Amino acid sequence: MGRALPRRMLRAARLESALYEEVEAEPRALAQALVVVLLASAAGALGAWLGAYPPLHVALDALAPIVYWVGASLFTYMAGATFFRGPETETDFAEVMRTTGFAFAPGLLNVVLGGLPAIDAAGLHVPPSLLADAWVAVASIVAVRQALDFGTLRAIATFGVAYLLLWLLLAGALISLPI
Repeated sequence: MGRALPRRMLRAARLESALYEEVEAEPRALAQALVVVLLASAAGALGAWLGAYPPLHVALDALAPIVYWVGASLFTYMAGATFFRGPETETDFAEVMRTTGFAFAPGLLNVVLGGLPAIDAAGLHVPPSLLADAWVAVASIVAVRQALDFGTLRAIATFGVAYLLLWLLLAGALISLPI
């Protein structure tokens, strides 16, 4: 892993398609993808803690990247390898996990952005961490595009469906909790 991981994370954050192709083809990169997601989780939790958010918020910021990575990767694979499958699509679940794991590299910015106060603009209360979240979303679309050998529009559609399915699953689970 060594020095290659920070370089790969930087390339992932730069949205370099070649990096996503590289980790897609390298089965050993799954461990690195896990490290990237765990670092993003730690950055989110630390940023929330530095921002003096309540403990529940800190815990959710720690868990969210892990849940999103596994859940969205599963739904991305299911939708992308079946419903949105193209003539060039040749993939497996591990390839999707490797590429989307690296897409969480911009999430490390949450250690800084999470501690900043929200911006009030045009009647909206916008947390600065939304910048890192948006960057992760764009990186995820690049990761999906490369893992599933898609064009950009098909990758956006697959990403959207995967996150909608994940959101529905999580919302359903939360609604059913006896609170």
